[in-house]
Amino acid sequence: MAHEAYFGYTPCSAAMPTKVAIPSNEPHKVLVIDVGGTHVKILATGEKEPRKVDSGLQMTAPLMVQAVKKLAQGWSYDSIALGYPGPVVHGRPLHEPANLGIGWVGFDFRKAFGRPVRLINDAAMQALGSYKGGRMLFLGLGTGLGSAMIVDGHLEPLELAHLPYKKDRTYEDYVGLRGLERLGKKKWRAAVTDVVERLKDALEVDYVVLGGGNAKLMEKLPKDTRLGANENAFLGGFRLWEKEREKERKEKRDT
Repeated sequence: MAHEAYFGYTPCSAAMPTKVAIPSNEPHKVLVIDVGGTHVKILATGEKEPRKVDSGLQMTAPLMVQAVKKLAQGWSYDSIALGYPGPVVHGRPLHEPANLGIGWVGFDFRKAFGRPVRLINDAAMQALGSYKGGRMLFLGLGTGLGSAMIVDGHLEPLELAHLPYKKDRTYEDYVGLRGLERLGKKKWRAAVTDVVERLKDALEVDYVVLGGGNAKLMEKLPKDTRLGANENAFLGGFRLWEKEREKERKEKRDT
């Protein structure tokens, strides 16, 4: 599987901002959509407060578009970065999402929104916003289990959720929402720690970032692990369009 590099971002050790806001005087305004099994969250260039709507098993692709357009009223944007809860190949969903309605595969997002759309796996989008250099593994502890790696600025979305873990169950069965409900918090935390340690050693990463809505339930983090703010998904979405914004700035300088 090919790696993807995102130029315009230099890895650094500075802390990421809690709230993500891109200056409103930028020539290219982006609407970032973070689609999850519980909520759909959005943030646009120059705005400071995200907006959200409930999702769930009834949320089809057309309903998502309708809900986002309503949520984004009053915001201006030129393009869209969309984080999708499932594998994305060549900018298109490979499978229908496990925790949403149907109709996502083959859906024309550009036509529906009337804007250019860049589609990426949701965990990969949050990983982009969480990255601080080196070899990083991102694990999203939400309704399911999202995963992605970034190595020296090159992004590789992963699909670890449904790999076998133990007792005929998958990683997601233990550290996703179903695992939390079945095991209780204490055993779930132990499972998360074990999964992090196994994957960190197997993938030989420098550090692990835990994101997703349930990451905050961890009382003690494994070694070389830190929590990533959910707002980093928006920062990752903005970074998807950095190349386009750089192009626009260059054209402006040349005129």
